[in-house]
Amino acid sequence: MGKSIPQYLGQLDIRKSVVSLATGAGAIYLLYKAIKAGIKCKPPLCTNSPICIARECPGPGERALPQEAPAPEASAVGGPKGLAVERERHGRDSGELRRLLNSLECKQDEYAKSMILHSITRCVYLLEAEASACTTDDIVLLGYMLDDKDNSVKTQALNTLKAFSGIRKFRLKIQEHSIKVLELISTIWDTELHIAGLRLLNNLPLPDYVHPQLRRVMPALMEILQSDYILAQVQAVRLLSYLAQKNDLLYDILNCQVHSNFLNLFQPTQPGSLLYEVLVFAERLSEGRNAPHYRAVKWHYNEQSLHESLFGEESRLADRLLALVIHPEEDVQIQACKVIVSLQYPQDLRSRPSSCQPSRSYFKNTE
Repeated sequence: MGKSIPQYLGQLDIRKSVVSLATGAGAIYLLYKAIKAGIKCKPPLCTNSPICIARECPGPGERALPQEAPAPEASAVGGPKGLAVERERHGRDSGELRRLLNSLECKQDEYAKSMILHSITRCVYLLEAEASACTTDDIVLLGYMLDDKDNSVKTQALNTLKAFSGIRKFRLKIQEHSIKVLELISTIWDTELHIAGLRLLNNLPLPDYVHPQLRRVMPALMEILQSDYILAQVQAVRLLSYLAQKNDLLYDILNCQVHSNFLNLFQPTQPGSLLYEVLVFAERLSEGRNAPHYRAVKWHYNEQSLHESLFGEESRLADRLLALVIHPEEDVQIQACKVIVSLQYPQDLRSRPSSCQPSRSYFKNTE
């Protein structure tokens, strides 16, 4: 061949280097073309699907803003364009909430209705001016959703009504749905629905005409309180604490049947948020039953009633309360002490310490 082995190997290394450089350059060029094509790619057309309030989507057939757009584009009249929240901050109505409410009137499948209601809820919380501009007809429309056959739609409708209940002018209209909400809570065993319905009720002042329905659903509320779902339990006991302050409902609550292990709700191992609410409930019940007008009547309770579990001769509530006095959470400690005081002294005697005589002691062995 006329070439030595070292010369041949040298030429081979040069060829390899040239091929490597060519391959690398080709790869870089292809990567450049891919990036360029991605930048030029137009965003998808908008549809009638539920709209995210963080993006501008004027209507079907128009292009949405790219999701990675660094800032909203200025409109011809100088106002911000893009984020619905940003436009409201500059005093402009984005129309987002109205579009969603209008789309709810159209025929939609269950999933679409649920997602639209979820988006409406977010709009009410974030777009305060647009929410305040809504009408009672919109509340009526949301009320119709409580009759939907799908539980997820009912749940989202309850969440939306809860959002609107923060606006004063809608409260009376939303109150009209209280009986329906109580019916849903008592007839459908769905944890998410329970939480949504109870949160709504806890955010409303319940009128007196709802009290008969409240008596009928009292067993259901007590069952939710004794379930294993913390969020639902907390909302249920908050409602019961509120109702315990109603003179005409106190006996119905105290005579409501409970499980034999009801006092497990006072175990130190329970979450602090639940313990605190249960202790508030116990304090209000104790104060209510010690009130002069309540003690003036001789009441009779079922053997498995809440009254017997908490205040009966065989109750072990005192032991549970003493254990909670040393609970790690200060709020729980303080509330446990309040319950102990309410058990020791009737409410009408606490303001007269000089003549105060303790009622039957639940703490005979304590100082």
